[in-house]
Amino acid sequence: MLMEGTNELQGQEQTNSMSNTTSVSIGNEPVMQSAVDVLALMGKKNQVTLKAKGNSIPNAVAVANIITEKLMSGNSKVQKIVLDTESAAGIGKMTSTIEIVLEKTSNS
Repeated sequence: MLMEGTNELQGQEQTNSMSNTTSVSIGNEPVMQSAVDVLALMGKKNQVTLKAKGNSIPNAVAVANIITEKLMSGNSKVQKIVLDTESAAGIGKMTSTIEIVLEKTSNS
């Protein structure tokens, strides 16, 4: 599972010190606020990974669209999208997950 074992708070930033990538958990907070937070991170990092589960997936997609089409139009792109499903052991309940990798591009 891609996001197995992550007990992150909503909107929490995780930085991998060995790379120029940051992960952000998208929850049910206002979409525009999340987009502004991600925009601030994009100023410092070359890549930001948006992660969401279940009912928060549309918010993550909206944040990615706001960043790439409005706030950083021509200067960013969706580099990769990973979809997965987690299932609770023994219960049979399945939860969808998404990871959207946003990347700064050079505007030549």
